[in-house]
Amino acid sequence: MDGQTEQRGARGSQADSGVVLRAAGEGDIEAAAALFRGYLDFYGVAVDDPDRPRAFLADRIRGGESLVLLADVPEAGTVGFAQVYRTFSSLSMQPAWILNDLYVAPSGRRTGAGRALLREVLRRAGEAGVAGVQLETAYDNHIAQGLYESEGFEREEFHVYFHGLGGA
Repeated sequence: MDGQTEQRGARGSQADSGVVLRAAGEGDIEAAAALFRGYLDFYGVAVDDPDRPRAFLADRIRGGESLVLLADVPEAGTVGFAQVYRTFSSLSMQPAWILNDLYVAPSGRRTGAGRALLREVLRRAGEAGVAGVQLETAYDNHIAQGLYESEGFEREEFHVYFHGLGGA
């Protein structure tokens, strides 16, 4: 870990399951990028340039454009990550967060890492005074949906639309 990395276990937020959470710093880019590649694979995202996921995540971390949290599990290592983007809600006229990515590698599943990451995002959002945390998941990702709903997330009645522009 580097000097910018904050480990949460020292302040009592280590999960009961032994999961230790930390905000990723520059020294964590390789571990975070490996999990990000697993996340992209999970969602079937083909990446032509194998370094692109690492570069993307490194830019977000170095630029302070997102909050990336990592979950460590004893004897399994760094097994999960969450990435949050800060934005605003026009309807509430307050800051809001988007939990854009939450992923736990197969080796870390059923350890409590996903729940610990989710709770840490909510804890930090509460401390930051945001209006709320929004997320999306695939229609068939019933395990994730169950986790989110068990932690108080509610399905909204809005339809999500996206218009692709071909990307850069």
